[in-house]
Amino acid sequence: MSTVSAEINRYLENSHINLEEEKNKCREELIMKYAPLVKYVADRLAIRMPSHISKDDMTSAGIIGLFDAVENYDSGRGIKFETYAFYRIRGAVLDEMRKLDWIPRSVRRDIQEIEAAINAVRTKLGRDPEDNEIAGELGVSLESYFKMIDKAHGVNLLSLDEPMMGSSVTAVNKMESKTPSPFDELDRNELKEVIAGALSNLPEKGRMVVSLYYFDELTLKEIASVMGLTESRISQIHTKSIITLRAKLKTYFGS
Repeated sequence: MSTVSAEINRYLENSHINLEEEKNKCREELIMKYAPLVKYVADRLAIRMPSHISKDDMTSAGIIGLFDAVENYDSGRGIKFETYAFYRIRGAVLDEMRKLDWIPRSVRRDIQEIEAAINAVRTKLGRDPEDNEIAGELGVSLESYFKMIDKAHGVNLLSLDEPMMGSSVTAVNKMESKTPSPFDELDRNELKEVIAGALSNLPEKGRMVVSLYYFDELTLKEIASVMGLTESRISQIHTKSIITLRAKLKTYFGS
C-alpha cells in the first residue's frame, strides 16, 4: 500500500472515530438537557394512576423513552425534538403501565359500555346525555354508575403509540410523516373540528375541568379548590368528560 493510501485510510478511520465521538457527545447532551422532561411527564401521568403504581417505575420507563427518542429522532421530519421526545417518553410510560395491566379488564369493559350508552342516548335525544340518562341506558342505579366512573379513573382520551381506530398506523407515526398528503391535512383539520365540537357540547363543569387540567395544567386537587368541589367529584367529572369525548371520537372513526 502506498504512503498516500495509508494516510487516506488513517484519515478516514480517525474521521469515523471523531464522528462517533461527536454523536455520542450529542446524545449525552440531549439526554441531560431533556431528563427533566421525563420527570414532568411522569409527574403528570402519576396524578391519574392508582396509588399502587410506583412513580419510580414510570420514571424508569420514561428514561427508556427518552433514549429511544434520541436514537430515532430525524430532524428531516419537520418536528421539534422536544415534541418528538415528549410523545416517545409518554408512550414508553403508558406502555409500561399497560404491561402492569393497571386498568383491569372489567373496568375496560365498563368504559366501553358507558361509551356505547352515551352514543345510544345521544342518537335518541340528539344531544349529550345527563348522568341519570346514561345510568338508565346502562340499566343501573345512579350510584352504581358513579362507582363505574370512579373505577375508570385514569382512562386516556387517545394514546399516540396505539394504532389509530380503524387503522394500523399510530398517531405518533402519522405526526412524524415527512410529506403529509392533502388528505392527511384534511383528516387532521376534521379531527380538530370533531374534538372542538365535542368539547363545546360538554356540560359547563366538564369543559372547565378539561380546560383547567389539560390547558392550564392544574392538578385535580387544585381544580377542586378553584371550583369549590371535592377532589373526588372533580375526578368523576374529568373521567366522564374523557369517556364522552372518547365516545364521540369512536363515532368519528367509525369503530
